[in-house]
Amino acid sequence: MLEKDKMLAGELYDVNYNKDLEKEREQAKDLCYEFNNLKPSNRDAQIQILKKLLGKTKETFRIEQPFMCDYGYNIEIGENFYSNHNLIILDGNKVIFGDNVFIAPNCSFYTAGHPLEVELRNKGLEYAKPIKVGNNVWIGGNVIVLPDVTIGDNTVIGAGSVVTKDIPSNVVAVGNPCKVIKHL
Repeated sequence: MLEKDKMLAGELYDVNYNKDLEKEREQAKDLCYEFNNLKPSNRDAQIQILKKLLGKTKETFRIEQPFMCDYGYNIEIGENFYSNHNLIILDGNKVIFGDNVFIAPNCSFYTAGHPLEVELRNKGLEYAKPIKVGNNVWIGGNVIVLPDVTIGDNTVIGAGSVVTKDIPSNVVAVGNPCKVIKHL
């Protein structure tokens, strides 16, 4: 099994010395560099680069500069997606955003993780688990979403939260670790 197949299956894989994965990351980071160095007023060129970089987009979306990701092709964004400045998506696995998702500045979505066993970690092994964000979700500033998390529809994640586990639909959740504080 190829390292990329292991990565997408959520199994341990060697990311460090794999030329194919390294080349794909370099291509994505080159596109991020192009995107981040365009004039903010050059929206048409930004959209063209993002459509080339991301796995799936709808018609209406905006990602403010700067934006960084690992591969790009594992990211899917829904209609009316908006992200403010400094979005980071480590997309070793799928990161899927529904429609009408709003993300405040300085948010990060990490599909990648490392083994707790020091011997495996020191070999450069990691895993990647998917992240899914439902429709009509608002994510406050400085939020971190960790691997293997689903955030339900119509949910608000409060600023500064670290989302370590699934969050249901129709709630407000905040904190580190992020917990439901109110049902909507």
